This record gives sequence, structure tokens and C-alpha cells, in this order.
Amino acid sequence: MSTSSVPPTVADSNGTTAAKAGKPSKAGAAANWADERLGLATAAKKNLRKVFPDHWSFMLGEIALWSFVVCLLTGIFLTFWFKPSMTEVVYMGSYDQLRGLAMSEAYASTLDISFDIRGGLLMRQMHHWAAMLFIAAMLVHMIRVFVTGAFRKPRELNWIIGGLLLLLGILEGFAGYSLPDDLLSGTGLRIADGLVKATPVVGTYMSLFMFGGEFPGDDIVTRLYAAHILLIPGLILALIAAHMLLLVHHKHTQWPGPGRTEKNVVGFPMMPVYAAKAGGFFFIVFGISALMGGLMTINPVWKYGPYNPSQVTAGSQPDWYMGIAEGLMRIFPGLETSIFGVTFSWNVMIPGQILPIGLLVVFLMWPFLEQWVTGDKREHHLLQRPRNAPTRTAFLVAMMTLYGLLWIGGGNDVLAVVFNLNLNHITYALRVLVFVLPVLAFILTRRWCISLQRHDEEKLLHGYETGIIMRSPEGEYTERHLPISPDRAYNLTARERDEIYELEAGEDENGVPSPGSRAQRVRARLSKAMYGDNVQKPTREEYLAAQHHLEHDHEIEAPLVGHAADGHQFDGRHDVEGEELRNH
Repeated sequence: MSTSSVPPTVADSNGTTAAKAGKPSKAGAAANWADERLGLATAAKKNLRKVFPDHWSFMLGEIALWSFVVCLLTGIFLTFWFKPSMTEVVYMGSYDQLRGLAMSEAYASTLDISFDIRGGLLMRQMHHWAAMLFIAAMLVHMIRVFVTGAFRKPRELNWIIGGLLLLLGILEGFAGYSLPDDLLSGTGLRIADGLVKATPVVGTYMSLFMFGGEFPGDDIVTRLYAAHILLIPGLILALIAAHMLLLVHHKHTQWPGPGRTEKNVVGFPMMPVYAAKAGGFFFIVFGISALMGGLMTINPVWKYGPYNPSQVTAGSQPDWYMGIAEGLMRIFPGLETSIFGVTFSWNVMIPGQILPIGLLVVFLMWPFLEQWVTGDKREHHLLQRPRNAPTRTAFLVAMMTLYGLLWIGGGNDVLAVVFNLNLNHITYALRVLVFVLPVLAFILTRRWCISLQRHDEEKLLHGYETGIIMRSPEGEYTERHLPISPDRAYNLTARERDEIYELEAGEDENGVPSPGSRAQRVRARLSKAMYGDNVQKPTREEYLAAQHHLEHDHEIEAPLVGHAADGHQFDGRHDVEGEELRNH
């Protein structure tokens, strides 16, 4: 074959024309130029092969993420028509019952979005429902992280970031539902004004600055709008980015199981499996938000009318995530003190400013308290079962109980009307229950967790209960136990034994107290209180001895195995086709 018959772009080893590289595409050249200077391909290759474990509880954080994305998308739509102005106009829109009424431009534009903009009401309600879902998902996600110990080293900073995201989400929600300038949102702003004014000395000046004068002023909607669409979302996006970067850097936590250790992650890579699942999950969240926005009415501002400082919406309630502050203020006793002519409104300042932030700080500082008590400085990538941290789980349930009681307090007027109860009786009862029920919930939950630990120990050492009753030649009735599977035994033993901190000698040989002995005494008491009653997993020797005992029992029962009357094959774990018990 002559070289003349070869196409000009192809050359064999015997050809006389040297091979030439094809001209790269413009996109390829641009990508190569960027990679040579930024190293994007290497970083992308590493991160795209990042492994993530597969468990339903890990999707709670993704619900929060995608809900925030839905908020951003619908919020962009709303910004085209919402007018953040308190300038008074006369409404001449489609809603007949308010036509001709004077109101602010903010309220009028909200009515226009709801009734005159195609898809406007759907976008408004999707936006509101997605905001609710965003905060709820963050809260449940933090509960999951807390109860499984996923906040332990090296994730303490990510835990604090999560708390800040929750706080910013609540502030963002409050700013958002205050924008329409309707009677309900104005009532909420009046409460916020009272909270600000309760600050000693500077409270009045802070209120004048916020509202641009005496409440309600002329500037609050404009300022809330800037915070709602720019300042707070920017902070949330920055914290989400930091949260995700730390997640990738520390690698994901995982549940204990065969093949899973503190040094590996068992799951699926980012590309293509996890990315496809995450993308599908986004459309699920978006679809559910759309269904809720289309079928479930929320914040019908046209029913409330424009804000008037002389009016209050009957039975007004804040969004659910503000219930804790609302409940605290409603049940707190009316306490005020006047010092040197300055009035301290404790009944507003303590429940509205100090206690909510105090509860959040206690919750966020728990990882550091637990680390100090245990002295554990190791990294932890395997999660704990809630029952194996009884004190922590009980503390969470106590906080949830308190949260629920404060919800009830925030709606005490509605409950009094609906159930025909005395409003004062509800308030007095809640003042007692907020101190009693969380303590009872703590005690009961802790004992329940310890009981579950004992149950796990019984299954490990003595096997599971088959429900088969056997009778010995002496007439004794016993229940047949069979050993649990190796995988199940691994899961039950994949935890560390709790070490109780013992107090060292408080004095040296000369009788001089050692430095820090008081702090160490506190640490020793906390360690004993938190871990002293826990049921520790069996040692290797105890487990092997129990297995030997089980094998011995099986040898004794061996002549009965397979007998038609022993019933072992009917324990739900064997094929019983063609088997039946004897009739005698």
C-alpha cells in the first residue's frame, strides 16, 4: 500500500509525512489554561471521588440546603414586584374588599403579587413554606447531630456554625414575614419594639434608630428588606460554604458496622452516584414545596388588612420557630425594678433577650462540656446510638419538653378560647410545669436508655429470645435462646467503654491543696453523674465466656434439634415449608 493512498491526517510508521497533533478546541484550550494556573482538575478529581455514606438520617441536612435554594429562587421572583416602601398609597387592585383603602406601598404590592401577578401567590406561599421547612430541617438535623455525638472532635466548629445558621434562619424568617406591613406582621414588630426598648439605658435610642423615629416610623420595611435580601442571606451562604468545606475536609460521619472504622468511610462517591441522588432530592424538596404552596394557604395577608398601630389582630400567633420567645414572655411574672430613675423591665428583658440566647449557648457549648468531663481528645468519625449516651439523650428530651411547653404558653389565649379554659390557670400551671416536666423527662429518658443498654447486654451474652418454651426432664420450663448474628453483635459492641474520671489527691505531702482541685472535683462529680450508671459493653473475656456457655447449652439441646415437637423451626428465621408441630 503506497503512502499516497493514506488520508492526509493519518500516517503509518513507513510514511514520509510526520504526524501532527490535532488543533485543540477552544473550550479544551481554555480548560487547560485554567488548570495549569489553578490546579482545578486535580482538586476536582479528588473531590468528585469523595465518598459519602448512605443513610436516611444524613438527608436531613440536605432538606435544609435545598429548602434554602427554593427560598432563593422564589425570593428572586418576588423581588421583581415587591416595593419595600411605607409610603401611603390608595389600593386600586383586584381584591375588592380592600379597594380604595389607604395602605403602604409594601402592603399594596404584596396584594398585587397575590392577586394580579401570574403565579405570584404560588411563589409567595412556596417562599414562606420553604422558609418554614428550612428552619425545621436545620433544627431536626441539629437534633440528629447532637443525639448521635456527631459534634465531637474534630467537628466542634461545624456544630457552632450550625447553631449560628439556625439563629440567622430565625432572624431571616422574622424579617421576611414582617415585610408585607399587614396587621399581623405589624403586631410582631410591635413586640420586637418592646424587646428592644427593654434594653436598659440604650433601648429607646435603639428603637428610634431601627424604625427611623417613633414606632412604627417610616424606615423599618426598607431596612428589613435590605437585611432580608442581602445581609442575612449573604451571611447564611458564607456559613453554608464554610459548613460544607469543613464537612469535606473532616470526611462524613457514619454508623458503626462491619468494615466501618474511624479511619475510613463506606459509601458512594460524589460522582456519579451521590450527585445524582442529591439532584433528585432537590427536585423532591422543590416539588413538595410547590405542592404546599399551591394547596396549603399560609399568611393570607388580605384577611388581616394593613397595619394600624391602634389595632391588634385577634388570636395573633407568630411563626412556630418564634414560639419559645413568645411563650417565655407570656408566662414570665411581671417584674420591674427602678434604679436611679432607670426602669429595668425584667418581665421582657429576661424572657425575650436573655433566656432564648442562654438556652442556645448552653446547647452549643455542650460538646466542650462533654469533652472536658471525659478528657477525650481523640477524633471520632463513628456515630453513637442515642441509648449509649443516656445523659446527653435525656438532656435533649428535656429541652424538647421545655420547647413544647413554651409553645403552649405562646398560644395560651387560643387554648383558653378553644377549650374554654381560664387563661390565668393555664399561665400559672405552665410556670410550674416548665420546672417540673423537663426534669421528669430527663429522668425517665435516662432510665429508659440505660434499660435499653441492659437489653443489648442480655442479647450479647445470652442470645435473643425465640419465644420457644422448653421443658426439662425435671419439669422446669425455660425459654430457648439463640445467638444473635455476627453483624448484629458487631453493631452492639462497636462502642467505647465509658471511663469515669477519678479525683486525684487534692493535697500534696505538705498539706498544700493542688492547683485546680475545685475544678477537678466538679469534673469528677459530673463524670460520675453522666456516666456512672451506664451499662458498659462486655469485655472480650465476658463475651467469650458467654459464647462458650451458649455452645454448651446447644450441645445439651442437640438431641431435640430437628424434632417435630421442639418448635425451633417456627422462630421466624427458618424455612418451615412442609413442617408442622405434632398434635400431642
